Amino acid sequence: MKVYRLKRQFNGYKKGTHFYLISESEFIGVKEFVLRTKDLANRISINERELLKNFIFIKEIF
Repeated sequence: MKVYRLKRQFNGYKKGTHFYLISESEFIGVKEFVLRTKDLANRISINERELLKNFIFIKEIF
């Protein structure tokens, strides 16, 4: 599982909020990612462009 952190405020979440990457899928060249907050209470679904623009990869945990 990968951990990401917000670069800037996004969809009502504060800068620095940690997210777990739950799943990633690709259909006809369009990648979609599902992220959950660190407390697993909230879920967001974003595309690859939004992921690269708003999130920083922190680490990979097993």
